[in-house]
Amino acid sequence: MGTKRKRQKQEALFYASEQAEAPGHPFYQRLNQVLNEADFDAFCEQQCAGFYHAKLGRPSLPPGVYFRLLLIGFFEGIASERGICWRVADSLSLRRFLSYGLDEATPDHVTMSRTRRLLDEAVHQAVFTWVLAEVANRGLLQGKTIGIDATTLEANAAMRSIVRRDTGQSYTEYLRQLAAEAGIDPDDEAAVRRMDRQRKKKTSNAEWVNPNDPDAEVTKLKNGATHLAYKTEQAVDLDTGAIVAITAHGGAVGDTTSIEETLPAAGAAVAEHIDTPTAQGQYKVHGQGLCEVVTDKGYHSAASLTRMTEWGVKTYVSAPKKGGKTEPSAVVHANLRRVESDRGKALLRKRGELLERPFAHQYETGAMRRVHARGRDNVAKRVLLQAAAFNLALILRSLMRAGTPRGLADLAQSVLSVLWRVLGALASCERQVSRPIAHSRSCSARWRCVRTTHASAVDLGSDTGC
Repeated sequence: MGTKRKRQKQEALFYASEQAEAPGHPFYQRLNQVLNEADFDAFCEQQCAGFYHAKLGRPSLPPGVYFRLLLIGFFEGIASERGICWRVADSLSLRRFLSYGLDEATPDHVTMSRTRRLLDEAVHQAVFTWVLAEVANRGLLQGKTIGIDATTLEANAAMRSIVRRDTGQSYTEYLRQLAAEAGIDPDDEAAVRRMDRQRKKKTSNAEWVNPNDPDAEVTKLKNGATHLAYKTEQAVDLDTGAIVAITAHGGAVGDTTSIEETLPAAGAAVAEHIDTPTAQGQYKVHGQGLCEVVTDKGYHSAASLTRMTEWGVKTYVSAPKKGGKTEPSAVVHANLRRVESDRGKALLRKRGELLERPFAHQYETGAMRRVHARGRDNVAKRVLLQAAAFNLALILRSLMRAGTPRGLADLAQSVLSVLWRVLGALASCERQVSRPIAHSRSCSARWRCVRTTHASAVDLGSDTGC
């Protein structure tokens, strides 16, 4: 297994001034400082030791470098592993972040993809948990009130490639068979398409599957298009905005089903960090662990509310409108009373802010709205590291007021803009103050001139005897 210690080498035997070097990006320098202070590379190598042979095989990609590559995908807004490797090969600052010199070849996408397939989901989950421990250690996790929400990610599979589960027919072959049974010429493509538009239920997940990505499911995306997709669901601390747990599912899995995996994972993650030492003056992990859960109306059902209540958490789940009628259940009425209270309304407003923001950072600016990996396990690995990178961004935002390299550049630009405005305002004030002073000085000079002229006229009169 490649390790950070094995990659250390002696300095080259020539003057340092003769070697081209980049000063390094200040954001990645601070990120490396945070990771090195907590022995990130040693932890990754310990977790991944069981997947490598001690002596045999070609030199492998060090685990610390592999996980840093996935972090770069979030911070640079690159979705594909091929794009990440191309960006690293072209950037001197990213080479420095990964500790690669100019004479070394950076990792290629084949090695990166093979390493992802080699390491299981549990290792990626361990790295996410390690980052969450750093978040708790720096006082950025409380864990008392958790908000849960889900979003869909477009899968790396095309709808035109789906086949029947029972016969293996493609969609086109199946349509031609239906047309022949209905007395329509199967070779008439216009007639076959017209018949397809008139059918009601077309692509059920129980009947159709994509052979290239069997775990992807047909569902409707945020933009209204029907596509093969995955669903990712995450639990967010509503006091700090940190992601506590994240799970991946098929695109058609219902919210009331997926929360049965996400909520226990969030409760276990918070309970694990109750005894984590916290920075002075910051948030401390709640001593009783997870106590409240806030979700939208997609999670509302009597069975789901009953199950969450049995787990010992208070529910603040938005109730869907059902013509003034509610389900006859004490749990449903209790949830409705909490939602309509002042605290419930405040929590629902906070949910709309703190749950949508991580989705925007991870999947919009983080460029993961469409995944390039196939299989639920591989998608789960990517979203786990995407969430870990978001939590690292929270740490860096608390240290340097910027969570991404672009955010740091915008911060520097805004500071310079404010400084320029302040200097302009000071210059304007100085001009306004100096204008009356100059005016008073000119008036004094004119008055001295008048007095001198008058005195000269008096003296001239006396001399001539007038």
